[in-house]
Amino acid sequence: MGIPSPSDEVVQIVHGDGAGDPTVVTVSCPDKTGLGCDLCRLVLLFGLNVHKGDMSTDGRWCYIVLWVAARRGRAVAWDVLKDRLVDLCPVPAPFGVDSAYLAAAGLQDPDAEPQVFLLKFCCYDRMGLLHDVTCVLSEMELTIRRVKVSTTPDGRVMDLFFITDARELLHTKSRREEAYEKLQSVLGDSVTSCEIESATEDMSSCLQASALLSPVVLEQMFSEVDAIEEQSRSSGSLSVTMDNSLSPVHTLIQIQCGDHKGLLYDIMRTVKDCNIQISYGRFYAGQKGRCEVDLFAVQSDGKKILDQQKQRSMCSRLRMELLRPLRVALVNRGPDSELLVANPVEVSGKGRPLVFYDITLALKNLHRRVFLAEIGRHVVDDREWEVYRVHLGEDEHELSCSVRSKIVDSVTNMLMGWD
Repeated sequence: MGIPSPSDEVVQIVHGDGAGDPTVVTVSCPDKTGLGCDLCRLVLLFGLNVHKGDMSTDGRWCYIVLWVAARRGRAVAWDVLKDRLVDLCPVPAPFGVDSAYLAAAGLQDPDAEPQVFLLKFCCYDRMGLLHDVTCVLSEMELTIRRVKVSTTPDGRVMDLFFITDARELLHTKSRREEAYEKLQSVLGDSVTSCEIESATEDMSSCLQASALLSPVVLEQMFSEVDAIEEQSRSSGSLSVTMDNSLSPVHTLIQIQCGDHKGLLYDIMRTVKDCNIQISYGRFYAGQKGRCEVDLFAVQSDGKKILDQQKQRSMCSRLRMELLRPLRVALVNRGPDSELLVANPVEVSGKGRPLVFYDITLALKNLHRRVFLAEIGRHVVDDREWEVYRVHLGEDEHELSCSVRSKIVDSVTNMLMGWD
């Protein structure tokens, strides 16, 4: 696959001719570290499944093609997706100027920290309310950074959402009025207050504060013994190997595994966090839910991955990230049943998109009310995790084993795209 010239359009989206045909998304732009991961994360955020993918780079210019399709029940704003993909791509350097020089000089900074806002509203609770609000925020490209949900005995809810705006317009009156109008449509007449304000430094500090996880929960969700046993059980369905004999300058990483929502993102974020660079990659999802991935990779110094210990560590890390990209558990916390979902945070600080959306949708489908909810971050074994804690209420304490399994399975299936 050749590297196109800088004069080509940065992002192209071409829809299939017939119903069911995939849409082809092509990105052609200057390269940067982790660009493939960021693009796959955005594709996941917009509710798209990747059926096939090709990517190549010469270290300066990259060319990525993804064959994608919308997941069932999700409408895709293709024009907005194109704008966001363009925003992710580094700006081509002027003729005769090295892009690496611009980056070193701080003249290319697409990853500036967005401003955080606080959305707070009070209304009467109803089944599925939390998911409906989450859906509105998602459609408006308002990203939930943290949430505090509480319900009073008389059925009123006070919800606090720390959010950022992908369009960077939430400071304007018109953008806020748009948000109020759309939230009113799902909150109904029971809403007594709804406000959006800039988060102060004291408010933003709440983004880092969260209740500690008990030793029992840590053991249940992050046990290395369980991880090893799961890898052993799945040895026939998941294969990750490295080969240095097929290329004089690259290490070939080959992956064969079952498909799940965000699979390509999980691979690319793991490679990015391990400081491995992809020169060429190919991804294919078969009809029977099996995926094949070939990645021609080098270390950050541009050399092949020759160290045996590094190879074993990399393969083990990829296996675990593909087997358990998320952790789901239902535990007792005092009189409540508490649902916990954890996903690893990228080294860059970014969490997995749409996790809270999928959790609340699964619970809505199960007709389960949310009594309390929060999102926090925790460091476990020198690794940061984003942990979602959802209290299902005092009346849910004595759940039968079958009901508890159904809740865990339904949430897991929604998160993994197996619903």
